[in-house]
Amino acid sequence: MPWLQIKMDIKPDTSEQFEDILLAAGCAVVTFEDGADQPIFEPDLGTTPLWQHTTITGLFAAEHDISETEAFIKQAHQQLFDNTPFPPFKAEILEDKDWEREWMANYHPMRFGQRLWICPSWRDVPDPNAVNLMLDPGLAFGTGTHPTTALCLEWLDGQALTDCTVTDYGCGSGILGIAALLLGAKHVIAVDIDPQALQATRDNQQRNQLPNSKMDVYLPENAPQEESDLLVANILAGPLVALAPQLAGRIRSGGRLALSGLLTQQADEIIEAYSPWFDLDPVAEKEEWIRVTGIKK
Repeated sequence: MPWLQIKMDIKPDTSEQFEDILLAAGCAVVTFEDGADQPIFEPDLGTTPLWQHTTITGLFAAEHDISETEAFIKQAHQQLFDNTPFPPFKAEILEDKDWEREWMANYHPMRFGQRLWICPSWRDVPDPNAVNLMLDPGLAFGTGTHPTTALCLEWLDGQALTDCTVTDYGCGSGILGIAALLLGAKHVIAVDIDPQALQATRDNQQRNQLPNSKMDVYLPENAPQEESDLLVANILAGPLVALAPQLAGRIRSGGRLALSGLLTQQADEIIEAYSPWFDLDPVAEKEEWIRVTGIKK
């Protein structure tokens, strides 16, 4: 069914009041988004910061009268904020779509490096002779479209992985660990804090006809403390810094490391955190995101 969509540009310190106003008006869903260009990549734990210029959006059932709804919102605003000017207001009818099918229609096979293709499981592979990873990410992160995932996939494609053991820390959809197996790795340990990610990883492993014996999936507290030949972690700078001693301990001497989920301005803190254990390579960059790689001393 179609929806009535209402958008307003607000200040972050008024977000709770405007959310209450929209809900009182009968709104079904409230969302906040950046109204300018001020990304917040890694907020402090336990915080939900908003942008200096925030846009609040409310979705209403289409039978809501636009004029009556706008009048209700303006009256509630006047009661709460007295003489404060009413913010810019936009109302429109939003035609309903099958958003899952919309996304699926725009997700195409992608090539990484010389050998590897990531192919949506519902599409035909473009090169049957390539290393083709069939993927349905489900609710987990990792499709290959984000620069950090692409950086890791390109790196994996360039590695000699035959008979290697690999740890995929923060596995998400399992895309990196499964790619390693298809590129010749012997065994993968996949670790994630999200049980849905572990399920998505297992589903994609089976989708690629890889036996369960090739991959073990664990929550972090249950993961074995064994050394791998290679470890890849595509998460965030804060956790990567905090986990540096643990991740270093999961790689054998002479083993390889690849870290991503990082912005260019976070390179120095990652290099400082991992230099005690690794000889690090020059940083690789894609669209303001970076990858840090190295060899265990």
